[in-house]
Amino acid sequence: MYLRASVPELADVLAAALALSLNAYVLFGGADFGGGVWDLLASGPRQNRQRDVIAHAIGPIWEANHVWLILAIVLTFSCFPAVYARLGTVLHIPLTLMLVGIVLRGSAFTFRTYDDERDAVQRRWGRVFAGASLVTPVLLGVCVGAIASGGVGPLLPAATFAQSYVEPWLTPFSAAVGVLTLALFAHLAAVFLTLETDDPELVGDFRIRALWSGGALFAAALDALLIAPEQAPLVGVGLVRSRWAVPFHLATGAAAVVVLAALWWRRYHLARVAVGAQVSLIVWGWALAQYPFL
Repeated sequence: MYLRASVPELADVLAAALALSLNAYVLFGGADFGGGVWDLLASGPRQNRQRDVIAHAIGPIWEANHVWLILAIVLTFSCFPAVYARLGTVLHIPLTLMLVGIVLRGSAFTFRTYDDERDAVQRRWGRVFAGASLVTPVLLGVCVGAIASGGVGPLLPAATFAQSYVEPWLTPFSAAVGVLTLALFAHLAAVFLTLETDDPELVGDFRIRALWSGGALFAAALDALLIAPEQAPLVGVGLVRSRWAVPFHLATGAAAVVVLAALWWRRYHLARVAVGAQVSLIVWGWALAQYPFL
């Protein structure tokens, strides 16, 4: 769905505010979701201590992180109502599932945290929390991929339910962006968690996870980039042929190298700053690749 704004100057400002709110949500909410992924993948003799660090890190802020998503929704509803209506209609299946995942995740985390006994019920809530943390980022990425591909178009009177409400988001490109989003959030969380404990063994555990998730992020980003020219032409052209494409790719690549080098040399504060820059560049690259269309 590509709608050109009737008042470019105002629309640009509003779209920039929308992109900023999404950027903040990816940075803070994304690290929150990524923490849930590592809660699911906690392993080894220190797995319980790893989960304790994760719970301690996200406990004070997990509710506040979703304020940025609410801001993005309100901005879209108030400033671009036609876009909001189209997205809410065509993508109602993945958006509803994503909302269910967010609610399940928050509820499960609360029930697990305030359960007095470490029993089977608490472990069950832990699995719900971790599973929702895994699925929800994928659904978010699927929605972003569907928007970027331009497939969220007008509903055709003769179209079937599947053609109207399933095919626009159930595509290889949307799936690739979903995997990319999951890898991005997991990598972000692993880097952040290296500074959430003073235990050298736990720091080492999260460092290893941050290093190999950085490799997974590179593979997922390359996959999405290769699919984009065919299935998301506007974004594909923007990411490859625009005048800002090369500087953006170089800056993003440099940030990724700094993250991995800082992790290798155990410069965790530098790694945190660099991964924030890397994630922000990816978000703004997606936004600029579609400019001036929403």
